[in-house]
Amino acid sequence: MSVRLYVGNLPQTFDAAELDALFTSIGEGVRFKTVQDRETGACRGFGFANVEDEKLADTVIEQLNGHDFGGNSLRIERSERRDSRPGTGDRRPAAAGAAPVAARKAVNKVVHSDTITEGAPDPRWAGELAKLKSLLANQTATTV
Repeated sequence: MSVRLYVGNLPQTFDAAELDALFTSIGEGVRFKTVQDRETGACRGFGFANVEDEKLADTVIEQLNGHDFGGNSLRIERSERRDSRPGTGDRRPAAAGAAPVAARKAVNKVVHSDTITEGAPDPRWAGELAKLKSLLANQTATTV
């Protein structure tokens, strides 16, 4: 059974081959993947390692937790599943047959209608009407 380990406190820039060599010095069967920023592609300072067996996972934690890597002290521990952490919501879609989750109420939702109520401006032109009103107010203020 594969064990997932959290590897934290990674430097912003590092050589992935050097980190792989560090893991393989302890034992074969360790796969590591860093978590990167979506916009910049830079390392976010942590990643996850998948280890083939329990004994090797314990050895990796024992030998590399607190180990100096790139000027930072590595933090290695068993990764918790998302649903077991308190205070965090699951952002994945619900599985078939699961209880439905209440939808969030939309905030700042603008509803447009093609019907025009008497005395109200057409909502499709509300932005243009506001611009015209401000232009008219500025024009009368300068002529007075």
